[in-house]
Amino acid sequence: MLFPDEYKYVGVTNIHPDDVEDDTIYFLSEYMVVERPLDKGIEYSIFYVEKEGTGFLQRVRSLQCISSGSEVIKYGEQLNIKDRALLIETADRLCIDGVNTVIFTGIDHHMTFVHEPDLSNILEIEIVDVAPPHPSWLSHVIRRLETSGIFGEFSVRFRENITDLSQFEGDRTVFPCSCSGLDGKCLDSDVITEPGSLVVGCEISKSLFESRFPELEYDLVNICPLHSDIVRPTAPFITRCCRTERSGPIDLNGIKGAVVHWGASEFDVAEAIRDLVFRMRKKDSGDIS
Repeated sequence: MLFPDEYKYVGVTNIHPDDVEDDTIYFLSEYMVVERPLDKGIEYSIFYVEKEGTGFLQRVRSLQCISSGSEVIKYGEQLNIKDRALLIETADRLCIDGVNTVIFTGIDHHMTFVHEPDLSNILEIEIVDVAPPHPSWLSHVIRRLETSGIFGEFSVRFRENITDLSQFEGDRTVFPCSCSGLDGKCLDSDVITEPGSLVVGCEISKSLFESRFPELEYDLVNICPLHSDIVRPTAPFITRCCRTERSGPIDLNGIKGAVVHWGASEFDVAEAIRDLVFRMRKKDSGDIS
């Protein structure tokens, strides 16, 4: 796949190189999109530019045609061309019947392109969380951030790995917090008098239960994603934990992840995802330091 790192490296012209006497080009231009008007419409060609010299205008040493003619189409709508995953996915759908390159236009009218799109370049990250609420708190935060475009340059997509705690509802079940609205008792509001409770929580819930009701026997379903048997990441992931000291990067059973505090801010979540992506990209490039 060929996808310029920045659209500032893509120049656009309606003059074909064969028709140009001037052999200079703007110093940032690494690629050139040529829009050639024809009777049947516009024909597109894309060239890789090798330059030499210094200054704002540099001499073109050579041009290499990447794609042209029926191999290239231009997407008809303006997109956020900073959203690399969106452009890769869109180009992948459109590259059929001999098309191998799609040109995109941003809302600022700048252009970029994707040549021979490869979906494997999109990094998938799991959102590992519990519900209710629906959607889970972490999913809600990440989806809002995703809509804002903050992750656009990372080429990432998210999928939910959410454990629904309503499966444990019952008269003998004890949940950590009444805010969940789940059917059962809660550590923050109920007094437990009979043995045989099923505590659905984490180590903190376990400690609280034992502190409040030291004489009662109980069973525990550990829902902490870092220690649980029912909440298990299956891919690079982001999750949350109520213990501040656990926040940060983590490797869990060989899977890279990021942990944010239970009450983390949107900024904290975005930064954790950014750091996770950088760690994964280093791994993919062979730098695992």
